[in-house]
Amino acid sequence: MRIGSSIALIAIGLILALAVNIDVEGIDLELIGWILAVVGVIGLVASLAMARRARPVVAPRAEGYPPEREPRY
Repeated sequence: MRIGSSIALIAIGLILALAVNIDVEGIDLELIGWILAVVGVIGLVASLAMARRARPVVAPRAEGYPPEREPRY
């Protein structure tokens, strides 16, 4: 799950939990909304942790690298 899909799940979940007032027999839309929001938050935290870990560590270059070129005349 990427950052964008996690944010989408959070938004859809909060809309269902807080803004929708439709009664569907056998389905609790408020509970489904809260579940989607929680799953979205967990996915967002996990994707941010993986994105932070996936960055390569680049060692600093030694002095004088790359070697300076002599000017052409």
